[in-house]
Amino acid sequence: MLKALFTSATGMKVQQTNVDVIANNLANVNTTGYKRAQADFQDLLYVIRRQPGAPTTSGFNSTPSGVQIGSGAELLSTSKIFTPGVLEPTDRDLDIAIQGEGFFEVDHPSGNIAYTRDGALRVDSNGTLTTAQGYPLSAGITVSPDTRGITISQDGTVTALLQDNSFAQVGVLLLARFSNPSGLRAAGGNLFFETESSGAPATVTPGDQGTGTITQGFLERSNVDVVGELVNLITAQRAYEINSRAIRVGDEMLQEVNNLVR
Repeated sequence: MLKALFTSATGMKVQQTNVDVIANNLANVNTTGYKRAQADFQDLLYVIRRQPGAPTTSGFNSTPSGVQIGSGAELLSTSKIFTPGVLEPTDRDLDIAIQGEGFFEVDHPSGNIAYTRDGALRVDSNGTLTTAQGYPLSAGITVSPDTRGITISQDGTVTALLQDNSFAQVGVLLLARFSNPSGLRAAGGNLFFETESSGAPATVTPGDQGTGTITQGFLERSNVDVVGELVNLITAQRAYEINSRAIRVGDEMLQEVNNLVR
């Protein structure tokens, strides 16, 4: 059996996964704070028919490169690309965006801390600041019912404008920063969770230790480049086609061999 059949099959499988990743990026092109994913691949084991540097048949020289035949490709990882997205003005007091690195901390029902770049905040029935899904911010910021407006400064200080036109500081939003944000576990709902790969978070004031600052009245849009993803989609499709063509050629070669005995 030709090795090319199995080698090309692995190429088709990885391109299927590549298309899945690209499709998810395109589906989330308008998702607030979404970070595009990238599929990374690696080549498989090699069949060594002649070691590089092995003596030649004459015995006077060594083989400069040898004979090494690969076995195809496999998926290595899917990594999130945390480049900043475009900030879109909303003129809404509770819409905030991070200019730079960092994540908002969220209390998840599982009991763990979740992290998000989605700054579309809400106020629940108790006056607590929450995400759009209703998860409270870990900072535990609560505003009183007589609040007329909320101001969030670049360093995360949250100030409420009361009915009597006085101001009251109601809390401070901190940002979490990871040494390897690509190692975070994506859980859907614009949420991420800490893993051993991401490392432990450093929770600091916005603007300190390399974290970004907070901009009120804006939301960070997805960092998906539609044109770039479409080019990647075309490339993946062509790679899938050429691998299927290699399988077809291998099949035709086997058919020719079978015909020799007829």
